[in-house]
Amino acid sequence: MNTTSQPRQRFVQCLNARGLHRMAYTEWGDPANDKVLVCVHGLTRQGRDFDVLAQAMSAEYRVVCPDVVGRGHSDWLPDPMGYAIPAYVADMVTLLARLEAQTVHWVGTSMGGLIGLGVAALPNSPLQKLVLNDVGPRIEAQALIRIGQYLGLPVRWKTEDEAADQLWAISQGFGPHSREQWLALTRPQLRPEGDGFKPHYDPAIALPFKAITPELAAQGEAMLWYSYEQLRGPTLLIRGGQSDLLTAETAQAMTQRGPKAELIVFEEAGHAPTLVQPHQVAAVREFLLRP
Repeated sequence: MNTTSQPRQRFVQCLNARGLHRMAYTEWGDPANDKVLVCVHGLTRQGRDFDVLAQAMSAEYRVVCPDVVGRGHSDWLPDPMGYAIPAYVADMVTLLARLEAQTVHWVGTSMGGLIGLGVAALPNSPLQKLVLNDVGPRIEAQALIRIGQYLGLPVRWKTEDEAADQLWAISQGFGPHSREQWLALTRPQLRPEGDGFKPHYDPAIALPFKAITPELAAQGEAMLWYSYEQLRGPTLLIRGGQSDLLTAETAQAMTQRGPKAELIVFEEAGHAPTLVQPHQVAAVREFLLRP
């Protein structure tokens, strides 16, 4: 068996306002490859969402899929107000220093795209190519309301199948999946508890999310557009054709401003395509490997 095709669990120590925390990441491919692809998940997800894409890219890249702090196998923060994009960007800078990559490409879904945008906009950033999966500087209020309806609520499931069914009920925007595909995406979302399962993430991530006011949202949008307009490297924007978070108008504006992103629309999905389906993987692969 080629061990470079199997995932490896790693950890890196990062700084927070009250001390240190460990951020977990799954690594695929040759650990000596200095060409690194970082794949970062959405708000309530974790790094194993990218297993299919990581396997598809592991011959060309060392693929690194972190669990953003508070999710997956990463530590939970002592102060929940630290669950914010600037802190996540700082963690990723620490991760990139650990990886010592010469070439860095990035795939970010939703929140992971905003983190990538923050990293890419830093002066002297090593990030050379960016894929933004169904996210941009403007985030629609109705999508935030929808997410807020389930974020952080106490929940427990008796079986994997029960968890899969309930998670699917709030994940229709991911688009069509076979039962096997959905179970593969569900299992890393679960943590054993007694004779059942609970979600993998810290429910306190809901606190800063629900503290967003219209004024803060407007300030955040202005800052994100500023960051976006600092980008110079090739950028691919993916939009779910039925997305309630990234509108067609915002996506079109992103093709005209900043790096003038290349736009691909997956009509079968909303927020957000999982990059599991073969045609979705092929589109990302073609962009990343293009000279």
